[in-house]
Amino acid sequence: MGTTTFEGLSRIGQINIPVHDLESSIEFYRNSLGMEYLFQVPNMAFFECGGVRIMLAVPEDDAFDHPSSIIYFKVDDIHSYINALHDRGVVISGNPELIAEMPDHDLWMSFFKDPDENTLALMSEVARADRMEQST
Repeated sequence: MGTTTFEGLSRIGQINIPVHDLESSIEFYRNSLGMEYLFQVPNMAFFECGGVRIMLAVPEDDAFDHPSSIIYFKVDDIHSYINALHDRGVVISGNPELIAEMPDHDLWMSFFKDPDENTLALMSEVARADRMEQST
């Protein structure tokens, strides 16, 4: 057998989010978050999110029935996006917060939940020149 060079993992193909009410979750991800709906099969629905497929799935057994990891959706203007989500009925956990001041940008985050109480987040990396616009 030859030696295989391992380059390391570098791409995400799909993220599974456990849900209990598939129809309610489809409504939330399609209409509240504005994700592109791809297709549905029994107990699963699929969405497109910037080259990563999001799979909403009713858990097959207890091993898969738990809240998902936090998914951080990257946006340019976190305040505008939070306002848009709020207008669509999404309950936001708090105002966007400045998490870290980096040398060339500021990192902002805000959190919210889907219908199954999975925590989701928005993150925005704001260039220093744009900082004043984001804080208003």
